[in-house]
Formats: sequence, structure tokens, C-alpha cells
Amino acid sequence: MIRSCVTISLVPEGRGPFIFCGDLAASCRQAKDLGFDAIEVFPPSAAAVDASALRRLLHETGLRLAAVGTIAGWVLQRLTLTAPEAGKRAHAREFIRSIIDLAGQFHAAVIIGLMQGRHAEGMDKAAAMGHLREALNDLGEHAHKYGVPLLFEPLNRYETNLVNTIEDGIHLLGTLSTKNVKLLADLFHMNIEETDVAAALQGGGDHIGHVHFVDSNRRPAGCGHTDFTPIAAALRDIGYQGYVSAEVFPQPDPAEAARLMIAAYRRFFAV
Repeated sequence: MIRSCVTISLVPEGRGPFIFCGDLAASCRQAKDLGFDAIEVFPPSAAAVDASALRRLLHETGLRLAAVGTIAGWVLQRLTLTAPEAGKRAHAREFIRSIIDLAGQFHAAVIIGLMQGRHAEGMDKAAAMGHLREALNDLGEHAHKYGVPLLFEPLNRYETNLVNTIEDGIHLLGTLSTKNVKLLADLFHMNIEETDVAAALQGGGDHIGHVHFVDSNRRPAGCGHTDFTPIAAALRDIGYQGYVSAEVFPQPDPAEAARLMIAAYRRFFAV
């Protein structure tokens, strides 16, 4: 079945499109009370998370850890896997590797979004894609040790000039030696880049490993113009059995945003 998930940022500088922020324990209890199945956490680093405390918290609430994000590698340290400097690329890879080691303890996937970087002066696209493939092969195999996929997120053109669509992502996966990288389909980015979001998901098939559930304007479902009915149908058609994770702005406030998202999940996916 398709399961619900809600985002929690532990990075104040990366407040962004995350419903809950800062207090992990309080956020988990709110998620439980609302009926979410899982959480998706964005920590400042692997070392900043007390794994034992997190394990106790998940046991107390009955929640699963669906995924762990790496946005802090970019927001706090400006690290990318395609930086022109070899030292920065190595640092970025080690940051993600440490997040994989944290998430793997909970059988949770790790997300690579903004840390994919972009090509610019000093790094043409062919070279950048070469560095990206090398990193994904290495990190995908590292995640494989924990029996979980590495999640790669195509982003819109304003955030990267490397991989923007699901089709671009499928092409990238086809050039990798590892088979342990899946795509994260973010409906906000897809609204910008795809001609037909539902058709793109159909085309993604079993390459789709995670979904960011969000309306067209990065607000909660129902606050934009996205038609979720064909999207939900497409995910069911491809046999998707993962999470739809609420990665949205906490508007009008976190509690109401979370309430809107769990209600939308029940309407479109809990059938």
C-alpha cells in the first residue's frame, strides 16, 4: 500500500518546505496524533542525531523513518557532488555516506537533491555528469549494504541544470553500474518540468522509489492547482508501494498544513 509521511527539518537555515521544524520529539508526537505512518528527517549532519533516542522515539510513536535528507550538506556547507574542486566533491560524498550510515540503521533511504549540484563556469555538463555518475555508483552501493535504495531527485531548472525530468532521471540511472538508485518524484518540480505529471510517473514505473506529495505552489494539497486524482491513479497503476511524503510550506501554520496533508492523503491514496 501507499503510506503517508511528513517532513521534519532539524536545520533552522533550511526551514523551507518542511511542515515541522526543530523539535524532533514534539514533531513525531504531532505526526502520530494526526495519523501519519512515517517521518522524513533532514538533519544538519549524521552526528547531530542521537540514533538511540530516535529509535526510542519511533518505538514510542509507532512511526517509521522513511527517509533522511541531505539538504544540510548544501545549505550549511555548500557541498555538491559536482563541484569543480576534487576536495569538495570528496567532502560531499563523505557527508552523504555518513547520512547513509545513520539512515541504514533504520532501514531508511537517503535523498540526494540539491547536493547533486549543477554545471557552470569551470565545469561543463559532460564533466559534471561524469562526477555525478561516479558518486551515485559509489553511494548507491554503500546504501545497498543496508538493503535500502539511494534516492535521486530530479529538480526544476531553477535549482539545477543537470537532471530536471523523470525521463532525464531514467536516462541517468541507465548509465550507472549500480542498480541501487531510485528516483524521488517531487510533484512540485514535476509541475514545472513535466508536460503531464501522471504520464511521467507512468513512464517512471519501478524507477520511482519515493514521492514528495505537494501542490503546484509548494503549499499543502488543495492550496494550488494540482489534480491529484490522475497522479494517485498513475502511482497505483505502476504498483508503487512506497511513501507519499508531505514536503510543503507550513502554511498557514504547521498544524493546519499537516492536517490538510493527512486529509488529502486519505482522500487520494488511502483507498
